[in-house]
Amino acid sequence: MKFFITMLLLIGTLMAKVPDVVPVSWLKAHYNDNSLVLIDVRDAKKFKKSHLERAYSVPVFEKLFHGDKLLLPPLSQLKKLFSQAGIDNNSKIVVYGGESPIWSARFYWISKLLGADNVGILQVSFGNWAKDELPITTKVYKPTYKDFAPKIDNSILKTKLDVLTSMKKAYIIDGRPYEFYVGKKSHAKRHGHIPTALNLPGSLTYDKNGSKSVVKDFDTLKKVYAKLPHDKPVILYCEDGADAAMNFLVLKKLGYDASVYDGSWLEWGNNEHLPVETKVNKP
Repeated sequence: MKFFITMLLLIGTLMAKVPDVVPVSWLKAHYNDNSLVLIDVRDAKKFKKSHLERAYSVPVFEKLFHGDKLLLPPLSQLKKLFSQAGIDNNSKIVVYGGESPIWSARFYWISKLLGADNVGILQVSFGNWAKDELPITTKVYKPTYKDFAPKIDNSILKTKLDVLTSMKKAYIIDGRPYEFYVGKKSHAKRHGHIPTALNLPGSLTYDKNGSKSVVKDFDTLKKVYAKLPHDKPVILYCEDGADAAMNFLVLKKLGYDASVYDGSWLEWGNNEHLPVETKVNKP
């Protein structure tokens, strides 16, 4: 009997689904799982100063963006990155970051795009837990190399052409702060937003106190998006794809058919041939 109980517990551990938003208690309970892969998306200096044991450093702006338009890196680079991080089809991936969870969400969305589905972001920012609750170190961990085989899910990636032809067929969500949405500020040549776009800033998904942040629970987040109907697909964008990825995580969990326009405003706002507006749209 003990043997069967042990086997059931082992199978349960191997098949455990990583929550989309991972409580500290879940990570603590699964920390010794050999299939667990921890990804730290903070910059290299912060990682060097201290990080979670067994975490692999993936500085977000060095590894998860490409070029001055901050697009997705080439598939070959992402395949190499995931392989070096020790990720394969059996991996349970937990991503954590610093002041804002949007950078962890960038890795989350990329993982989903590449078919590494068993992934979640830590609910709190690094260090925002009780003392000694999770093991912290300065030692650099070298994961076992795995030959990661991407299985691309094109349904969650959109291009500017997809957006241009979907304005009446999908809800377009701008995840930037309101002042960017209405055209008071812009990091692109032009000001405003994509026509028909609604404004739901990624910052609505978490609470922030100084350098600490906590992702809101899904009951609260359901209220945040309550006015957004489920009757059409949702295309998400922001400045660079990170706030959009955070919105993606939440909307998928809430049952929406969501995808991310990777080019986001840095591509759209710098293209003179694409339409722009500044009026406030309502769902």
